[in-house]
Amino acid sequence: YYKSKQEEAMHKKAIIKSAIILTSANIITRVLGFFYRIYMSKTIGAEGMGLYQIITPLYLLIWAISSSGLSTTMSKLTAQEKAKGQQGNAEKILTISLIISVTIALCLSISVHNFAEEISQYIIKDKRTTLSLKWLSPCFPFMAAGSVIRGYFLGMQEAKVPAISQVIEQIVRMLAVYVLANTFVPMGLEYACGAAILGMALGEIISFLFTALNLFFVNHKLKPKVPTMTTFTALSLITSMAIPLTLNRVASSIYATVENIILPQRLQIFGMSQSQALSELGRLSGMAMPLVMFPSSLLTALATAILPVIAECYTLKNYNRITSTLKHSLLLTAIVACGTGGLFITYGYEIGQLIYSEKEIGSMLKLIGFICPFTYLQVTLSGVLNGLGEQLFIFEVNTISSLINLISIYFLVPIYGLNGFIFIWFITSIVVTTITLLRIKERTKTHFSVTLLFVKPILSITCACVIMLFISNHFFQTTSNITILTSLTIASVIYILLLFILKCLRKEDLTRF
Repeated sequence: YYKSKQEEAMHKKAIIKSAIILTSANIITRVLGFFYRIYMSKTIGAEGMGLYQIITPLYLLIWAISSSGLSTTMSKLTAQEKAKGQQGNAEKILTISLIISVTIALCLSISVHNFAEEISQYIIKDKRTTLSLKWLSPCFPFMAAGSVIRGYFLGMQEAKVPAISQVIEQIVRMLAVYVLANTFVPMGLEYACGAAILGMALGEIISFLFTALNLFFVNHKLKPKVPTMTTFTALSLITSMAIPLTLNRVASSIYATVENIILPQRLQIFGMSQSQALSELGRLSGMAMPLVMFPSSLLTALATAILPVIAECYTLKNYNRITSTLKHSLLLTAIVACGTGGLFITYGYEIGQLIYSEKEIGSMLKLIGFICPFTYLQVTLSGVLNGLGEQLFIFEVNTISSLINLISIYFLVPIYGLNGFIFIWFITSIVVTTITLLRIKERTKTHFSVTLLFVKPILSITCACVIMLFISNHFFQTTSNITILTSLTIASVIYILLLFILKCLRKEDLTRF
């Protein structure tokens, strides 16, 4: 019993430590990213952001093919081997994963560089992206290797290196664009977008160098251990997990790429010009979505931190610890998700004006606010499912939801505009979240309290926003930035107080899911 309590305390400490480190890095990165996107939106405009946003999914597709599955695989398998005390096996898996990812990335790098004109003309359907593709392609091998090494450190529950590398990457990206903007922007939209892409490439290269140096010094300090598994066994373990994960990420990236390509085309059928349609895409994907997803920094870090912990507990058959971790994680996710969604629904126009000085984004923020709780929950749930080895299930669910979204873009956007797409996105988010929760309940035998996870947080944020609107109407006479920030802060404080009043965070409630 005592040993079990000790292990539980150690696991909780590991999760909290990793989550704090990764959350801090995510918050810093996203705060810097906000200033970066605000600067970019004012420097290259909404149309330039739309052009940049068309290239970004292709970049994510390359990452998905070359390293996304291998990075998560590294995290899970390293945690498993660490739990068994087999450090040599973890290092062998790392070596094989690096060889695979860098080889794939190098082939993709050469292909994209050599066929940049054809890709821009026939796939992206905008020749202004040719230069950006050529400048982006050399960073692919560095991106792939860095991603796999970060997965290794996360599996070892050493979150400091991946966290710092994220911050370094963002800083390099911002500095590069700031330095290059004055030279490239006057040369036209093609070169302005190229400056942003060049900053992205330099960020990946510097981030890789940082992680590689840390890996070298860590391995230099450790005594080399002989692996007990053969190369064939290691390769089998890697491929059995990495292939479903990679297929899932590749499919998601392909769907995102197709969405960003066909959405402007369908908006033109709706009645917009090419420039207006591209600007609308820039506002949605390049401005509104990063803003909406900013509060999920904590949840992304949480999902990353709990994956190796759940994998380790699953290996040791510590199901009680899995259930406890799951309950705490979902409660925190629900609180953040419902609170954020309520604030965007209530203050969408004001937040859009505050951040981007564009009230047009406000209508998008209000609509996406309804999707926030489900989108945020999916972030945490994906970490749980990956830790349980449910990669195939994730692939199947994401494929179905993405196909539905693509169909809605093709058929509904020409009739209802962007609102038609957002409505179907809302419906699919509810369905995916429900199916995922049921799957996890089946695997872990965990029972969820709807009242604790949804009713109390939604009631709290609703009351908080109503109270704040009453205060604003009677005491705040202007809608300045200071007033908006004050309103958001007070509403958040009231929300937290109501959560305590309703005993949503009470320890007794956590044991009665």
